Amino acid sequence: MSDRRIKSVAVLGAGTMGTGIAAACASAGCKTAMLDLTKELADKGKERMSLGRFPMLDDPGAADLIATGSFDESFELVAEADWICEAVIEDLEIKRSIFSKLEQIRKPGSVVSTNTSGIPLRSICAGMSEQFNKDVAVTHFFNPVKVMRLLEVVPGEDTTSDVVDSLVDYCRNTLGKGVVVAKDTVNFIGNRIGCFWMLSGLHKGGQARKYGVSVDRMDALMSVSMGIPSTGLFGLIDLVGLDVMRLVADNLDQNLPQDDVGRAYVQLPEKEQEMLTSGQLGRKTGGGFYRMLKNEDGSRLKEKFDPESGNWSPAEKFKIEKDPCSLMFESSSEGQFVWNLVSETLCYAADLIPEISDDIVNIDRAMRWGFNWQKGPFQLLDSFGNEAVIQRLQSEGREIPRMLRLLQASGNSNFYDQENNRFFGDDGEFHEIPEEWLKFCVRRS
Repeated sequence: MSDRRIKSVAVLGAGTMGTGIAAACASAGCKTAMLDLTKELADKGKERMSLGRFPMLDDPGAADLIATGSFDESFELVAEADWICEAVIEDLEIKRSIFSKLEQIRKPGSVVSTNTSGIPLRSICAGMSEQFNKDVAVTHFFNPVKVMRLLEVVPGEDTTSDVVDSLVDYCRNTLGKGVVVAKDTVNFIGNRIGCFWMLSGLHKGGQARKYGVSVDRMDALMSVSMGIPSTGLFGLIDLVGLDVMRLVADNLDQNLPQDDVGRAYVQLPEKEQEMLTSGQLGRKTGGGFYRMLKNEDGSRLKEKFDPESGNWSPAEKFKIEKDPCSLMFESSSEGQFVWNLVSETLCYAADLIPEISDDIVNIDRAMRWGFNWQKGPFQLLDSFGNEAVIQRLQSEGREIPRMLRLLQASGNSNFYDQENNRFFGDDGEFHEIPEEWLKFCVRRS
């Protein structure tokens, strides 16, 4: 247990993420301050916590624990906080400006974090004092904060272990989050792999459409083969928005290592770029790959879009009866789509240790908790059969990723020894899964 116990929190930023984080802390009974450019903006953010069909605060009384203020006039609310969480927009210079102010007013020993989905911590903290760099980390919450279990804690090069311990302990045991510790690399763990899958899927989807596989059929295939929610791939991209996917791709283009295979997908395919240019972004614009129409009788009709023809038609609800493993290795156009996208995504994950994580468990938990996959990449490889995957890759002349090579060389067939709660490490040996990793973190209601 860390000696830096968190009993009070200050959240800087009253946007979607800031209000979600502040509401989570107040719901857990923690004294919380929330600041924005003006107190009026912070007050409006506080009001939103209790509104809508799914309010951020289940108990409206928890709002009494939240004090509001402005950056210019209320920084005294931040000065005594045990944990200061910056959650402003994804702008490097704005974050650096706020950190410079924090360095002057925060109390000694306070923990500082930035909520970012991809800006490297080292860039935000460059030039800050030695002590500040020891006390700071990334806390990457997934949106909506109340619903999504995943929280990535990312220490910097100088972050002390007790700061990491304090954040992990509070966010896991007080906020009820599923915490993984990631490394200060582009997009950390969840978004590094998840965005590769999404961007690669746009390209693979374009190929599959030419063989008559529609977007709703592809979403059904993804839901079965990868155990993901019924939104599938294109439904998720509609939820995120093609404009955001463009920004994600730009960030990857600027920050991915030069030899990273993800560089093949940092440009949107031609048809999706046309959709973006025309403003057909997804749910936020009334339609992307799908749209919902309201009939005269009040019923609703879901339609799908064919980027090749530019036509809309009624979407179908497909029930895929095939076993995920047989689907993965099927020779049909549908099976080829599944194999191309799933195998490339799993191979990508299997080549990112130890770059983004020291172990397979954190990667698997990040994808399950952050993208709602029923199984993580290495659990999927075990279920498909690692040797069968290796043989298929070899038959296609594709490179075998590092973790699969290590597993094959060790003579073991699976990444997990389920009977003994052990996982395969990048040293070629099996290691016991720590007890705290086995606990299922339940969101507080």
